[in-house]
Amino acid sequence: MDKGKIVFSAFDGMSCGQIALERAGIKVDKYFASEIKPHAIKVTQHNYPNTIQLGDIRNIQAKDLPNIDLLIGGSPCQDFSQANKEKLGLKGLKSGLFFEYLRLLKELKPKYFLLENVAMDDYSYHTISEYLGTYPVDINSERVSAQLRQRSYWTNIGQESFDLFGFRRCEIPQPMNKNISFQSILESGYTEKTKAKCLLESESRNIGYTYSALRRYMLFGFINIIFKDKETYMKYANLSEEQLEKEYKKGDIRNLSQIELERLQTVPEGYTSIIDRNKAASLLGDGWTVDVIAHIFKYLKNMQNKMK
Repeated sequence: MDKGKIVFSAFDGMSCGQIALERAGIKVDKYFASEIKPHAIKVTQHNYPNTIQLGDIRNIQAKDLPNIDLLIGGSPCQDFSQANKEKLGLKGLKSGLFFEYLRLLKELKPKYFLLENVAMDDYSYHTISEYLGTYPVDINSERVSAQLRQRSYWTNIGQESFDLFGFRRCEIPQPMNKNISFQSILESGYTEKTKAKCLLESESRNIGYTYSALRRYMLFGFINIIFKDKETYMKYANLSEEQLEKEYKKGDIRNLSQIELERLQTVPEGYTSIIDRNKAASLLGDGWTVDVIAHIFKYLKNMQNKMK
């Protein structure tokens, strides 16, 4: 019988990593998680009650852990975000927690690692790559889901190449394009968009019922809202800003439902059912697209099989 992996997940959130490992067919004997949000821990323990929660990553010492086979994590991205005016990057209080991941990577010396983060400035991108000894594979979740979500994945799993200076680059191929439309994952209603905008923590603000949400959507398109039907969308599509306000009727638009949010992140339906919609939206916006991670982990499975 194959021995299961011992996994440490930094910034575990609601444990999308465990879903992905399970989906990739990788057996896990022990799963250690570093997380501080109570509602994230609640969701994880509801779905994976054997998870060993360790709390704040800054208080975790390698000497207190067994040998780790796989270290995973998505360090906080707020200071890299295009929406953040200061854009402090790795110098920021939150995104600077990358260095805690790096510390544990050096101390634990796992056989494999995976780090995820958002699109960022060139300096941060190259700096992280130098620290981790590899350039990442960049994958947009639109290939496996109904949302646009460009992310970088630094890992020593899978195929690789080296530049003239001997520096590694991850060469995991892009996942097969499943051509999943935004409309196809809706429980009801209509969207004219082929893909949803990237889910963010701000989905938890529940603003999709108001005129201001309709205005933002029609003028700028920066948020996700669902129309009652196609006819309702067509009614608003060619109106001026003044006409929009006069014609708007409550009930014509709505937010994404909890199940739709789960579908966009390819999380099992009902996974977040133990908490309310807004808390789930916060976690899902900060989480991983599970099928992207499972795609990467399948190369870990292939590497294991070749070693037998």
